[in-house]
Amino acid sequence: LEAQGNWADFKGSTGNLLVPGGTVRSKTDAFGLFTGQIGYAWNNVLLYAKGGAAVTDRNYQFLAPGGALASSTGYDTRWSPTVGVGLEFAFSQGWSLGVEYNHIFEDTHGATFVTPAGVGVAGFHTGGDTDMVLGRLNYKFGGPIIAKY
Repeated sequence: LEAQGNWADFKGSTGNLLVPGGTVRSKTDAFGLFTGQIGYAWNNVLLYAKGGAAVTDRNYQFLAPGGALASSTGYDTRWSPTVGVGLEFAFSQGWSLGVEYNHIFEDTHGATFVTPAGVGVAGFHTGGDTDMVLGRLNYKFGGPIIAKY
């Protein structure tokens, strides 16, 4: 079992179909993964698959032509299922390097965008899945202490 929390700066954007020249932007500031893992180890290498839950903190914005903020959803914390695979290599006592792929299933959901003047506009659907590749440097705390004489 594993829990990991990460600050992030994931951004994406696309053209705004309602306002020609405008942009719809999404930003994820943080995510957490709570997963179980199963894998196979040989010598100092571990190959594993994982699955569980993810939590993300995401904001969607409408930008007017020229980039001025027209409206925003504010930050929304959402729970979603996640799956992934990884490969980890232990290179020293307690230390390992790994690479991991994760897919977060973030379905679209209804959103209310609020203008800087405080006017809310409802009826939009936002969201989408997130794919990410993480590089990891791990240190394992604890474990048996073996006295040598």
